[in-house]
Amino acid sequence: MVSIKRIYTIIGLSIVVIILGVVAVTSWYTVDESEQAVILTFGEAGDPIVEPGLKFKLPWPIQTVEVLPKVNFSLQFGYEEKDGEIVEYDDETKMITGDENIVLADLVVQWKITDPASYLFNSEDPEQILHNATSASLRSIIGSSKIDDALTSGKAEIEAEVRDLLTSLIEKYDVGISIVGVKLQDVELPNEDVRKAFTNVTDARETMNTKINEANKYKNQKSQEAEGEKDAMISRAEGDRAARIEIARGDVAIFNELYNEYKNSPEITRQRLVLETLDQVLPGAEIYIMNDDGNTMKYFPIRPLEEQKQTPAVVEGGSGSNE
Repeated sequence: MVSIKRIYTIIGLSIVVIILGVVAVTSWYTVDESEQAVILTFGEAGDPIVEPGLKFKLPWPIQTVEVLPKVNFSLQFGYEEKDGEIVEYDDETKMITGDENIVLADLVVQWKITDPASYLFNSEDPEQILHNATSASLRSIIGSSKIDDALTSGKAEIEAEVRDLLTSLIEKYDVGISIVGVKLQDVELPNEDVRKAFTNVTDARETMNTKINEANKYKNQKSQEAEGEKDAMISRAEGDRAARIEIARGDVAIFNELYNEYKNSPEITRQRLVLETLDQVLPGAEIYIMNDDGNTMKYFPIRPLEEQKQTPAVVEGGSGSNE
């Protein structure tokens, strides 16, 4: 018959083995490259552990470990993918724009866990808080935007504003989450007729903008041509001005020379001017200087007689100068 002492000994050894087994099993853990961990000492969280590898800690129940992924997660707002099919939630996506139009808007939020302790203990459901904050942020930004911006070229700006507002809200809630990115998926009107009417309006606006751009292009082209013609006219005018000034200076110089000659020999200069004037007025005529002393009329041909015969022009009087 087994003695009581032996029974106690077996029970004691069993307890020791169990304790040693628990210590051996719960005194180490591993952290993968895509994971992060936080050590809980009697339920109190310590600093996060992000370095991968084999780690050691005090055995349970003194210390426990919570391992969380540090990859990016996706929050689908307004729709959900189930078994390869997309299920839409219009109640979430229906919202009013700043110019009192109804649109359906859904988006994807990329987020990650940056503070494991806050993620585990500051809220019961951090992802639900993120969902609610996303809804509030999107409705706030859409509610202050025009429908044209939401449906066309303003999507990038709306995404940036939603991300900034959502980041601010998540930081205030302190749930250990960081926003990586926000991407609008679909922003559309609630029914087909409204979508068709808005598409027609958008097409008309694009046509208007195209015509305006073409008109501005034509205007700029003509303006440049006019500027070129203006510059050319100014250049020609400046050239004509300079030429006229030089001609006037030459005329003044010639006049001064003639005036000096006139002062020295008035009669000769007068006759010379008469002859030159006749030569300018009648460039093809033969000019003869004649001296009539009352007897035989004599004349002296200035140009050679063998030149082309022209109608003679006669100058009477004078003292028979040889010029």
